[in-house]
Amino acid sequence: MKFSMALALQEIKKDLAEHLQPEVIRDVCKAAGHRWRQRVLDPCTTIQLFAIQVLHANTAVNHLRHLSGMAFTAAAYCLARARLPLDVLQRLLQRVGQALQATMDDEGRWRGHRVFHLDGSSFSMPDTPALQHKFGQPGNQKAGCGFPVAHILTMFHAGTGFLLKVLAAPLRTHDMAQVAVLHPDLHAGDVVVGDRAFCSFAHFALLALRHLHGLFRLHQRQLVDFRPQRPYSAPGKKRLKGLPTSRWLQSLGVTDQLVEWFKPKSRPAWLTVAQYAALPASQELREMRYQITQPGFRTEAVTLVTTLLNADTYPAEALAQLYRQRWQIETNLKHLKQTMGMDVLRCETEQGVLKELTMFALMYNLVRVVMCAAARRQNVAVERISFVDALRWLADAEPGSPLPDLVVNPDRPGRVEPRVVKRRPKQYARLNRPRQELRKQLIEKKVAA
Repeated sequence: MKFSMALALQEIKKDLAEHLQPEVIRDVCKAAGHRWRQRVLDPCTTIQLFAIQVLHANTAVNHLRHLSGMAFTAAAYCLARARLPLDVLQRLLQRVGQALQATMDDEGRWRGHRVFHLDGSSFSMPDTPALQHKFGQPGNQKAGCGFPVAHILTMFHAGTGFLLKVLAAPLRTHDMAQVAVLHPDLHAGDVVVGDRAFCSFAHFALLALRHLHGLFRLHQRQLVDFRPQRPYSAPGKKRLKGLPTSRWLQSLGVTDQLVEWFKPKSRPAWLTVAQYAALPASQELREMRYQITQPGFRTEAVTLVTTLLNADTYPAEALAQLYRQRWQIETNLKHLKQTMGMDVLRCETEQGVLKELTMFALMYNLVRVVMCAAARRQNVAVERISFVDALRWLADAEPGSPLPDLVVNPDRPGRVEPRVVKRRPKQYARLNRPRQELRKQLIEKKVAA
């Protein structure tokens, strides 16, 4: 079978490639308690085929036979994947993540801190009763006319783009419902950057308990006032309309201040009673605002909240630049979902979907390893290395072949592009009734004629 990915990575990162060797994969299967019979599609071969399939945009099984040079049926391959426990793939992903820890510790630090980006997204899957029950579908779609959609919460390392964690949940799941699961994977002093969905007292308090830092855009329901000594709506009293709920402490600039946030009366649904009781009564935070003067941007001013309080160590301009880099996670998700083809998964069971998601995360990280190696050798920022070119090389590299110079994308800071689609959709009517009803209607018309 043509499986040269591990051999190609051997020349780039030896300790990582060791986790992809057949004997290591078999050890992982044994550690997960998986037992198997000797057959053509054993666990090691199945995982290797799965990797090839994902690297080629989740290609069809019939194409996978030609890519691998093996003879097997689609049914046999699907059964082999079904036999493979999800825990095996998750353990393999965990091993790869551990091999990447040293790179994340050394590269891409911001003022001595590791930085991680948080964001939520989604993906679609086949319309089966089991997946509909587990994940649900958008509310504006009629029953039988839409596809199940899962919500995912992702955490990327800002310096290298590695995908540290991806969590799947039903569609109507808020980002904050899973965010606490991500915290154990971080180290004290790490900085977490996210949009306004992650900006809440409870989240800041949970981060502080683990000695982590947060930088988030202020939630749209929160009021902010930069006037020194300004009044506020004190906790435990009737809420005063038009006044912020934070207490002013110190001015650090015209639109930069230290404030005290208070614990809300109501407990967030994603926190248990014990977790909520363990939160402090108040917390000192920093609020700041910066202006966007570049033409073409919809937002003219952005208000941030952070636990990085020292204005000398963390100037407002540096914090604004750090938050602007958060947009990189959108590019990472685009590579994961569109370039690699994770936007629509193929499996028809919950376990199968989660296996696909895990394998996509694993292959995405291996592509980022190639990008980091190329960036160091070509002396450019890793984000300028073409993700598509790195993916193609990893998918088709010959055993022992050295990493060539990859395509370097032009540096276009502040690029402005309209959010519109040029290609028109096909001029077919939308499916607004279940397919079986429309099929029955066609048959009845034919009989009547």
